[in-house]
Amino acid sequence: MERSGNRVTAVNSASGRAVMHWFDVRQRGLALGIRQTALPIGGAAVALGLPPLGAATDPKPSLLALAIGVTVGGVVGLAVLREGSEPTPAARGARRATPLRDRGMWVLSIGSALLVAPQACLIGFLVLFLHDHRGVATESAALVLAAVNLLGIGTRIGAGRWSDLVGSRLGPLRRIALASAVLVTCCALLVSAPLVVLVPALVLMGCVTISWNGLSFAAAAEAAGHARSGSAIGLQQTALAVSGALLPVAFGAFVAATSWTAGFAAVALFPLAGWRLLASLTG
Repeated sequence: MERSGNRVTAVNSASGRAVMHWFDVRQRGLALGIRQTALPIGGAAVALGLPPLGAATDPKPSLLALAIGVTVGGVVGLAVLREGSEPTPAARGARRATPLRDRGMWVLSIGSALLVAPQACLIGFLVLFLHDHRGVATESAALVLAAVNLLGIGTRIGAGRWSDLVGSRLGPLRRIALASAVLVTCCALLVSAPLVVLVPALVLMGCVTISWNGLSFAAAAEAAGHARSGSAIGLQQTALAVSGALLPVAFGAFVAATSWTAGFAAVALFPLAGWRLLASLTG
Protein backbone atom coordinates (compact mmCIF):
# COMPACT_ATOMS: atom_id res chain seq x y z
CA MET A 1 0.00 0.00 0.00
CA GLU A 2 1.14 3.58 -0.54
CA ARG A 3 1.57 4.76 3.00
CA SER A 4 0.30 8.16 4.06
CA GLY A 5 2.56 10.89 5.41
CA ASN A 6 4.21 13.96 3.93
CA ARG A 7 7.73 12.49 3.84
CA VAL A 8 6.69 9.27 2.13
CA THR A 9 4.60 11.16 -0.45
CA ALA A 10 7.60 13.42 -1.17
CA VAL A 11 9.88 10.40 -1.68
CA ASN A 12 7.36 8.80 -4.04
CA SER A 13 7.08 11.98 -6.09
CA ALA A 14 10.82 12.58 -6.35
CA SER A 15 11.80 9.01 -7.18
CA GLY A 16 8.90 8.64 -9.61
CA ARG A 17 9.92 11.82 -11.41
CA ALA A 18 13.49 10.54 -11.65
CA VAL A 19 12.35 7.28 -13.27
CA MET A 20 10.16 9.21 -15.71
CA HIS A 21 13.23 11.16 -16.84
CA TRP A 22 15.46 8.11 -17.20
CA PHE A 23 13.20 6.05 -19.49
CA ASP A 24 11.23 6.83 -22.63
CA VAL A 25 7.54 6.16 -23.15
CA ARG A 26 8.14 2.61 -24.45
CA GLN A 27 9.90 1.60 -21.23
CA ARG A 28 8.29 3.65 -18.48
CA GLY A 29 5.54 1.21 -17.59
CA LEU A 30 8.02 -1.58 -16.92
CA ALA A 31 10.48 0.78 -15.20
CA LEU A 32 7.85 2.20 -12.88
CA GLY A 33 6.46 -1.28 -12.28
CA ILE A 34 9.91 -2.36 -11.11
CA ARG A 35 10.27 0.82 -9.06
CA GLN A 36 6.89 0.16 -7.44
CA THR A 37 8.01 -3.28 -6.28
CA ALA A 38 9.70 -1.48 -3.40
CA LEU A 39 6.33 -1.41 -1.63
CA PRO A 40 5.51 -5.14 -1.77
CA ILE A 41 9.16 -6.02 -1.09
CA GLY A 42 8.98 -3.90 2.05
CA GLY A 43 5.58 -5.36 2.92
CA ALA A 44 6.87 -8.91 2.57
CA ALA A 45 9.95 -8.14 4.66
CA VAL A 46 7.81 -6.63 7.41
CA ALA A 47 5.32 -9.51 7.31
CA LEU A 48 8.10 -12.08 7.62
CA GLY A 49 10.46 -10.23 9.94
CA LEU A 50 8.40 -8.30 12.46
CA PRO A 51 6.28 -11.10 14.03
CA PRO A 52 9.36 -12.90 15.45
CA LEU A 53 10.87 -9.61 16.58
CA GLY A 54 7.58 -8.51 18.14
CA ALA A 55 6.93 -11.79 19.94
CA ALA A 56 8.35 -10.34 23.14
CA THR A 57 6.76 -7.49 25.04
CA ASP A 58 9.70 -5.18 24.28
CA PRO A 59 8.97 -3.18 21.08
CA LYS A 60 12.58 -1.99 20.72
CA PRO A 61 13.79 -4.80 18.39
CA SER A 62 10.96 -4.15 15.94
CA LEU A 63 11.48 -0.39 15.98
CA LEU A 64 15.24 -0.80 15.63
CA ALA A 65 14.80 -3.08 12.62
CA LEU A 66 12.52 -0.52 10.96
CA ALA A 67 14.98 2.29 11.72
CA ILE A 68 17.86 0.31 10.20
CA GLY A 69 15.84 -0.44 7.07
CA VAL A 70 14.88 3.21 6.57
CA THR A 71 18.47 4.36 7.15
CA VAL A 72 19.91 1.88 4.66
CA GLY A 73 17.31 2.89 2.07
CA GLY A 74 18.11 6.56 2.58
CA VAL A 75 21.86 6.02 2.20
CA VAL A 76 21.42 3.97 -0.98
CA GLY A 77 19.07 6.59 -2.43
CA LEU A 78 21.53 9.36 -1.65
CA ALA A 79 24.30 7.42 -3.34
CA VAL A 80 22.58 6.39 -6.58
CA LEU A 81 19.61 8.67 -7.33
CA ARG A 82 20.39 11.29 -9.95
CA GLU A 83 18.23 13.56 -12.12
CA GLY A 84 17.89 12.48 -15.72
CA SER A 85 19.17 14.61 -18.58
CA GLU A 86 17.02 17.40 -19.89
CA PRO A 87 14.91 16.32 -22.87
CA THR A 88 15.07 17.94 -26.25
CA PRO A 89 12.35 20.53 -27.02
CA ALA A 90 10.60 17.97 -29.25
CA ALA A 91 10.57 15.35 -26.47
CA ARG A 92 9.47 17.93 -23.92
CA GLY A 93 6.37 18.82 -25.93
CA ALA A 94 4.11 21.82 -25.57
CA ARG A 95 3.90 23.56 -22.23
CA ARG A 96 0.86 22.30 -20.36
CA ALA A 97 -1.33 23.72 -17.65
CA THR A 98 -0.41 23.14 -14.03
CA PRO A 99 -1.79 19.81 -12.78
CA LEU A 100 -3.87 21.63 -10.15
CA ARG A 101 -5.86 23.28 -12.97
CA ASP A 102 -6.15 20.13 -15.08
CA ARG A 103 -9.53 18.42 -14.72
CA GLY A 104 -8.17 15.18 -16.15
CA MET A 105 -5.44 15.10 -13.50
CA TRP A 106 -8.01 15.48 -10.74
CA VAL A 107 -10.12 12.69 -12.24
CA LEU A 108 -7.06 10.42 -12.38
CA SER A 109 -6.08 11.30 -8.81
CA ILE A 110 -9.57 10.73 -7.41
CA GLY A 111 -9.92 7.52 -9.41
CA SER A 112 -6.61 6.28 -7.99
CA ALA A 113 -7.76 7.21 -4.49
CA LEU A 114 -10.81 4.99 -4.99
CA LEU A 115 -8.73 2.12 -6.34
CA VAL A 116 -6.46 2.12 -3.29
CA ALA A 117 -9.35 1.10 -0.98
CA PRO A 118 -8.64 -2.67 -1.14
CA GLN A 119 -4.97 -2.04 -0.36
CA ALA A 120 -5.71 0.31 2.52
CA CYS A 121 -8.53 -1.73 4.04
CA LEU A 122 -8.33 -5.38 3.08
CA ILE A 123 -4.56 -5.84 2.75
CA GLY A 124 -4.01 -3.56 5.73
CA PHE A 125 -6.42 -5.59 7.88
CA LEU A 126 -5.58 -9.00 6.40
CA VAL A 127 -3.65 -10.39 9.37
CA LEU A 128 -6.23 -9.07 11.84
CA PHE A 129 -9.09 -10.57 9.81
CA LEU A 130 -7.49 -14.00 9.56
CA HIS A 131 -6.42 -14.05 13.21
CA ASP A 132 -9.50 -12.60 14.91
CA HIS A 133 -12.29 -13.77 12.61
CA ARG A 134 -10.91 -17.08 11.30
CA GLY A 135 -8.68 -18.10 14.20
CA VAL A 136 -5.47 -18.30 12.16
CA ALA A 137 -2.26 -17.98 14.16
CA THR A 138 -0.58 -14.59 13.79
CA GLU A 139 2.55 -16.11 12.23
CA SER A 140 0.50 -18.04 9.67
CA ALA A 141 -1.61 -14.98 8.86
CA ALA A 142 1.59 -13.00 8.34
CA LEU A 143 2.74 -15.63 5.84
CA VAL A 144 -0.46 -15.02 3.84
CA LEU A 145 0.33 -11.29 3.83
CA ALA A 146 3.88 -12.07 2.74
CA ALA A 147 2.54 -14.20 -0.13
CA VAL A 148 0.35 -11.32 -1.29
CA ASN A 149 3.31 -8.97 -1.35
CA LEU A 150 5.72 -11.42 -2.98
CA LEU A 151 3.26 -12.19 -5.77
CA GLY A 152 2.48 -8.48 -5.94
CA ILE A 153 6.08 -7.89 -7.05
CA GLY A 154 5.32 -9.87 -10.18
CA THR A 155 1.92 -8.31 -10.83
CA ARG A 156 3.31 -4.78 -10.56
CA ILE A 157 6.06 -5.56 -13.04
CA GLY A 158 3.59 -7.38 -15.28
CA ALA A 159 1.09 -4.52 -15.26
CA GLY A 160 3.81 -2.06 -16.22
CA ARG A 161 5.04 -4.22 -19.07
CA TRP A 162 1.45 -4.77 -20.23
CA SER A 163 0.94 -1.00 -20.46
CA ASP A 164 4.12 -0.65 -22.54
CA LEU A 165 3.01 -3.36 -24.96
CA VAL A 166 -0.46 -1.90 -25.52
CA GLY A 167 0.77 1.71 -25.53
CA SER A 168 -1.70 2.80 -22.84
CA ARG A 169 -1.65 3.29 -19.06
CA LEU A 170 -5.35 3.99 -18.60
CA GLY A 171 -6.63 0.93 -20.46
CA PRO A 172 -4.87 -1.59 -18.21
CA LEU A 173 -5.62 0.60 -15.18
CA ARG A 174 -9.36 0.46 -15.88
CA ARG A 175 -9.29 -3.28 -16.43
CA ILE A 176 -7.44 -3.85 -13.16
CA ALA A 177 -9.98 -1.62 -11.38
CA LEU A 178 -12.85 -3.76 -12.65
CA ALA A 179 -11.02 -6.99 -11.82
CA SER A 180 -10.36 -5.66 -8.31
CA ALA A 181 -14.05 -4.99 -7.76
CA VAL A 182 -14.94 -8.52 -8.92
CA LEU A 183 -12.27 -10.21 -6.79
CA VAL A 184 -13.14 -8.24 -3.64
CA THR A 185 -16.79 -9.18 -4.15
CA CYS A 186 -15.79 -12.85 -4.43
CA CYS A 187 -13.82 -12.57 -1.18
CA ALA A 188 -16.85 -11.01 0.50
CA LEU A 189 -18.86 -14.09 -0.45
CA LEU A 190 -16.10 -16.37 0.89
CA VAL A 191 -15.50 -14.70 4.27
CA SER A 192 -16.80 -17.77 6.11
CA ALA A 193 -15.69 -20.36 3.55
CA PRO A 194 -13.10 -23.05 4.41
CA LEU A 195 -9.61 -21.63 4.65
CA VAL A 196 -8.44 -23.82 1.78
CA VAL A 197 -10.80 -21.82 -0.43
CA LEU A 198 -10.62 -18.44 1.29
CA VAL A 199 -6.85 -18.03 1.53
CA PRO A 200 -6.11 -18.52 -2.21
CA ALA A 201 -8.94 -16.10 -3.01
CA LEU A 202 -7.46 -13.51 -0.64
CA VAL A 203 -3.99 -13.94 -2.12
CA LEU A 204 -5.30 -13.58 -5.69
CA MET A 205 -7.37 -10.54 -4.73
CA GLY A 206 -4.41 -8.99 -2.95
CA CYS A 207 -1.82 -9.41 -5.68
CA VAL A 208 -4.22 -8.02 -8.30
CA THR A 209 -5.39 -5.04 -6.23
CA ILE A 210 -1.81 -3.92 -5.53
CA SER A 211 -0.66 -4.25 -9.15
CA TRP A 212 -1.78 -0.93 -10.62
CA ASN A 213 0.14 1.79 -8.76
CA GLY A 214 2.89 2.17 -11.35
CA LEU A 215 0.27 2.69 -14.06
CA SER A 216 -1.29 5.65 -12.27
CA PHE A 217 2.20 7.10 -11.70
CA ALA A 218 3.03 6.88 -15.39
CA ALA A 219 -0.38 8.17 -16.49
CA ALA A 220 -0.10 11.23 -14.23
CA ALA A 221 3.45 12.11 -15.25
CA GLU A 222 2.92 11.57 -18.97
CA ALA A 223 -0.26 13.63 -18.98
CA ALA A 224 1.50 16.51 -17.21
CA GLY A 225 4.63 16.53 -19.35
CA HIS A 226 8.31 16.48 -18.43
CA ALA A 227 8.49 19.82 -16.65
CA ARG A 228 5.45 19.24 -14.43
CA SER A 229 5.76 15.49 -13.85
CA GLY A 230 6.87 15.97 -10.24
CA SER A 231 3.88 18.10 -9.28
CA ALA A 232 1.51 15.74 -11.12
CA ILE A 233 2.85 12.71 -9.25
CA GLY A 234 2.71 14.75 -6.03
CA LEU A 235 -0.98 15.52 -6.56
CA GLN A 236 -1.77 11.90 -7.36
CA GLN A 237 0.21 10.66 -4.36
CA THR A 238 -1.46 13.17 -2.04
CA ALA A 239 -4.85 11.82 -3.12
CA LEU A 240 -3.63 8.29 -2.32
CA ALA A 241 -2.26 9.45 1.03
CA VAL A 242 -5.54 11.07 2.05
CA SER A 243 -7.48 8.00 0.98
CA GLY A 244 -5.01 5.69 2.69
CA ALA A 245 -5.32 7.64 5.93
CA LEU A 246 -9.12 7.95 6.05
CA LEU A 247 -10.39 4.69 4.58
CA PRO A 248 -8.87 2.24 7.11
CA VAL A 249 -10.40 4.21 10.00
CA ALA A 250 -13.82 4.19 8.36
CA PHE A 251 -13.44 0.52 7.40
CA GLY A 252 -12.57 -0.54 10.93
CA ALA A 253 -15.52 1.33 12.38
CA PHE A 254 -17.85 -0.07 9.72
CA VAL A 255 -16.76 -3.67 10.32
CA ALA A 256 -17.16 -3.21 14.09
CA ALA A 257 -20.70 -1.97 13.56
CA THR A 258 -21.67 -4.59 10.95
CA SER A 259 -19.56 -7.58 9.90
CA TRP A 260 -16.51 -8.55 7.90
CA THR A 261 -18.73 -9.64 5.03
CA ALA A 262 -20.38 -6.24 4.89
CA GLY A 263 -16.97 -4.57 5.12
CA PHE A 264 -15.57 -6.53 2.19
CA ALA A 265 -18.70 -5.85 0.14
CA ALA A 266 -18.48 -2.12 0.85
CA VAL A 267 -14.83 -1.99 -0.20
CA ALA A 268 -15.73 -3.60 -3.55
CA LEU A 269 -17.73 -0.49 -4.40
CA PHE A 270 -14.63 1.73 -4.39
CA PRO A 271 -12.67 0.17 -7.28
CA LEU A 272 -15.96 -0.15 -9.16
CA ALA A 273 -16.50 3.60 -8.72
CA GLY A 274 -12.88 4.19 -9.74
CA TRP A 275 -13.37 2.13 -12.90
CA ARG A 276 -16.44 4.16 -13.78
CA LEU A 277 -14.71 7.48 -13.12
CA LEU A 278 -11.59 6.57 -15.09
CA ALA A 279 -13.76 5.62 -18.06
CA SER A 280 -14.21 9.34 -18.70
CA LEU A 281 -10.48 9.71 -19.49
CA THR A 282 -8.94 8.97 -22.86
CA GLY A 283 -5.62 7.25 -23.33
